[in-house]
Amino acid sequence: MLQKLRPYLTAPVSAAPLAVFRTIFGGMMLASITRFVLKGWVTELYVMPKVYFPFYGFEWIKPLGETGMYTLFGLMALSALGIMLGLFYRWAAVLFFLSFTYVELIDKTNYLNHYYFVSIVAFLMILVPAHRHFSLDALRKPHLWASHVPRWAILIFQLQLGLVYFYAGVAKLNPDWLLEAMPLRYWLPAHTYLPIIGPLLDKVWVAYVFCWFGAFYDLTIPFFLSWRKSRLLAYATVIVFHVLTAVLFPIGMFPYIMIVSTLIFFSPAFHERILGLLRTIAKVELPQRRTFATINSQGIVLPLLAFYFLLQVVVPWRFMLYPGNLFWTEQGYRFSWRVMLMEKAGTAFFYVKDPRTGKESEIYNRDYLTPNQEKMVATQPDMLIQFAHIIRDDYKQKGIPAPEVRAEVYVTLNGRGSQLFIDPTINLAAEEDSFLPKSWILPFEVTDQPRQAIGHTK
Repeated sequence: MLQKLRPYLTAPVSAAPLAVFRTIFGGMMLASITRFVLKGWVTELYVMPKVYFPFYGFEWIKPLGETGMYTLFGLMALSALGIMLGLFYRWAAVLFFLSFTYVELIDKTNYLNHYYFVSIVAFLMILVPAHRHFSLDALRKPHLWASHVPRWAILIFQLQLGLVYFYAGVAKLNPDWLLEAMPLRYWLPAHTYLPIIGPLLDKVWVAYVFCWFGAFYDLTIPFFLSWRKSRLLAYATVIVFHVLTAVLFPIGMFPYIMIVSTLIFFSPAFHERILGLLRTIAKVELPQRRTFATINSQGIVLPLLAFYFLLQVVVPWRFMLYPGNLFWTEQGYRFSWRVMLMEKAGTAFFYVKDPRTGKESEIYNRDYLTPNQEKMVATQPDMLIQFAHIIRDDYKQKGIPAPEVRAEVYVTLNGRGSQLFIDPTINLAAEEDSFLPKSWILPFEVTDQPRQAIGHTK
């Protein structure tokens, strides 16, 4: 099949959309990193915590200390600038991908969908000749300049964005979102102070409109953006949707990243006009020759991309391999473009027991955890195990050879009454984390209707 598609995928198209995407992506990343540093989040999230919660299989990823972390963020900012300017592009793209992803893997407490999105886009940026057009590399080495690139170099970003939107829509096809308007009908009334739309936000029917429109929007917007006749109206909808999301919900840079990234769907002529304006400002003339950016490793890159997108299509469905309510167990929840779908809060009490004496004592969580870590541990089964192991190892150092750790955890989901989350008799210190189902998670029981929204949002 790939062989049949190869002529289409490798056909030359204007390099302008790729150059604009590179410039915007690098600029947005540079702004985001600068914001992150200035707000003190490097220290707060990667220096001050006593413990961290790496992703399964990446336990070897460790914070680098204060000097090391600020150095890493400095290199990340420098590489983002290199991507934006197209300067030493290949090195900049690789460095940005490695540094950003390293930081992301240090602590799953800080996981956000848009961090994952940035990492995978950064990976894709390594594979494309985005520095062959409107770049300092092309000014330094004129022989690099190209007017055209293979079509796949543009399509992969359109496809990735389309998958993000589409799977976000699929995730909204659940009873709480469609039938209960949860959790929006409990979040929206907090914003009644807003001008114009504020008085409407405490109406239940408005929450239902938001939920149903949100699902329709995510499921269809990639197709409307791909169709020339509907593209302008679709993009206006993108702007309104994401600006409204940014106003109503504190989800950082994600709405703005999506707004500017979606420009990749526009025609080459649109992007050429943007670059023409920038060339006029910079007083740089466009070379008149037509040159195609051939890629010698294309025979390797295309199969790699086919495998990559196969994973992107399959991974969001892995939750079907696990029993129970996905929002309750969160097994297979991450890396699947589930955005703002639930309100979940928990309270966890940990107990450590010396099996030699039978003496059991309660742990004070804040002796180990930051407030945000404590909040996330109370609702994430894999983090419960990790924290139990942290306690176990700490008490081993204190002289207890085989401490037992159990937890009583109570969780509320989408405004329903608090329920016991895991089996409180299980010795979590003896459990090992893996991709297998966690049998000690208790089943979710729908015993009442949603009442109120408390806790953290996902």
